[in-house]
Amino acid sequence: MRSDIVYGRFTGTVYSARAGHNLYGTDVEVDYRGEEVTVENFIRLLTGRHYPATPRSKRLLSDHQSNVLIYLTGHGGDSFLKFQDTQELTNVDLAYAIQTMYEDNRYHEMFLIADTCRSASMFEWISSPGVLSSSSSLSHEESYSYDVDDEIGVYVIDRYTHFTVSFLNREVKALNSTATMQDYLDSCSRRQCLSTVEALRAKAGRFLTTLPILSEVMSLIDFVLGVRKDVYPKEPSRVRVTDFFGSSRIIRQISEEIIVDDDWLHR
Repeated sequence: MRSDIVYGRFTGTVYSARAGHNLYGTDVEVDYRGEEVTVENFIRLLTGRHYPATPRSKRLLSDHQSNVLIYLTGHGGDSFLKFQDTQELTNVDLAYAIQTMYEDNRYHEMFLIADTCRSASMFEWISSPGVLSSSSSLSHEESYSYDVDDEIGVYVIDRYTHFTVSFLNREVKALNSTATMQDYLDSCSRRQCLSTVEALRAKAGRFLTTLPILSEVMSLIDFVLGVRKDVYPKEPSRVRVTDFFGSSRIIRQISEEIIVDDDWLHR
């Protein structure tokens, strides 16, 4: 989070719709804020190459059994994403970090979402196995906002975020939801997002199946249409959304005394 410091008399709030619910409640965890939100810290978070004094709360702590979700949003362009208007995360930086994660067994599967203008360019260089990528726009397209709040004169949410959040609220109400990743990828059509996410996938698929000589380029067609799955071994229609968007908190009551010292916090 860039900053949650409020320069006014009202408590800070975050809304996804006008007159909606405040999403910035007391249970929201913000591990990096303010000047901590940098490209360097993001790369260190993914790769696990932290300074020794970095606390556990600022580490990813994933392993070879972890499904990792990365959601990038903000202002971007062809091959880059802005960090605080002073730094840029490039698609090469991102691909390098994910490759390092793969080599160090820091994920089992990964779902990467880039929600910016020209966001499909952010996963052009990714070649690490087990990574499914989606974007809100192609490399030559803009990404658009949704639902303006006339009282403060700004948009409160992006179109891609709005329609995918609506899908999750509607279809994924519990961990036993049967909604698939393909359902998620189809949740924001071009008519809704005004940019290309996955809307033409089925049409392109029907066309190519009539031309066997071109069937091998299906993965490239999906990539052009805003979804990259040539390095992902599974069909999204056979993967549940909760594999990436679901989590369960295991709470175990203990009775023994535990001493939490600096050594434990900095492990």
